[in-house]
Amino acid sequence: MSHLMNTYARLPIAFSRGEGSWLTDTEGRVYLDALSGIAVNTLGHNHPRLVAAIAGQAGRLLHSSNLYRIPQQEQLADRLAALSAMDEVFFCNSGCEANEAAIKLARLYGHRQGVDSPATIVMERAFHGRTMATLSATGNRKAQAGFEPLVSGFVRVPYNDLDAIRAIAKSNQNVVAVMLEIVQGEGGVNSADIDFQRGLRALCDDREWLLICDEVQCGMGRTGTWFAFQHAGIRPDVVTLAKGLGGGVPIGACLVAGQASGLLQPGKHGSTFGGNQLATTAALTTIEVIEKDGLIDNAVVVGRQIREGLGKQLGGERGVVAIRGQGLMIGIELDRPCGELVTQALDAGLLINVTADRVVRLLPPLTFSADEARELVSRLAPLIRAFLAAA
Repeated sequence: MSHLMNTYARLPIAFSRGEGSWLTDTEGRVYLDALSGIAVNTLGHNHPRLVAAIAGQAGRLLHSSNLYRIPQQEQLADRLAALSAMDEVFFCNSGCEANEAAIKLARLYGHRQGVDSPATIVMERAFHGRTMATLSATGNRKAQAGFEPLVSGFVRVPYNDLDAIRAIAKSNQNVVAVMLEIVQGEGGVNSADIDFQRGLRALCDDREWLLICDEVQCGMGRTGTWFAFQHAGIRPDVVTLAKGLGGGVPIGACLVAGQASGLLQPGKHGSTFGGNQLATTAALTTIEVIEKDGLIDNAVVVGRQIREGLGKQLGGERGVVAIRGQGLMIGIELDRPCGELVTQALDAGLLINVTADRVVRLLPPLTFSADEARELVSRLAPLIRAFLAAA
């Protein structure tokens, strides 16, 4: 009997080794990884430069705490600021911690503006984490059930609906921020329209609200730009990162700019492990490899190849609602729940995920090759066709 708390419906498989886009289980069977640890293993598995950097840093110093300067942390902050055009960076350990920092920033900003009960507009189908504040901001009743009372101060609107946000602007004087996933991952791989993003930026400017972009899943090159908000040519006031930032080592970040800068001062927020030597070395190396190996361009090309390949194989198939996404963040929406496809794919030597009940989600590493893209399509398309025919 395992003493693990039963918080996951784990699949009956364990992996012993990875190499690039491939994983080997404890029985010696090999799988094509089209999930990359849920958008975490940016460089795939066992990347030699990342392994060497982590091993080297582990042999020098793992952690010293934020009571002291950490040169790698300062370097990483500079790199992220240069890539994003943001001004300041706070480091933590996960996406929900980064989003907690963003929510606290919004409330602190609101109080500085003289708002006694600051509120943040959030979206339907959003997912921001499982801590109490991020769970309250999340638009998933299944995840929230049993944890009431939730944290107050969130106003929910439909995704991609600027008119709904304008209506709230007229009726609610407590709003100080809007929190948006540029691409909703858990919500079904839904992308915010370019015009919606630009209109929202203009509205936030007009109302003096903070625009918070949660890029925990879609950031770090996954959609074909360093950050998904860059497709619209906007700059948020707050950006949150995690997942792919460290290439597999836990690290999160909250980036701020403009009117969100300078709000957090000593004593207002912190993290024991956040941005330690090991994590920031991993993140610096991940960024370096993405740049030197042209992995953002690769995400564009290979992502398009996967979507087009699936389109050719499944385009006329009844039951396929949409094939969508950006870069290597891809969703295949079906007209019915399809969770069983996960185990069927596993039997076919393929790792995928199903989210929002009926969306097959693909998040391959940014190192995914053209040959691996063809292999993915050749394994996945027949599974989806057979599933739809049998249902």
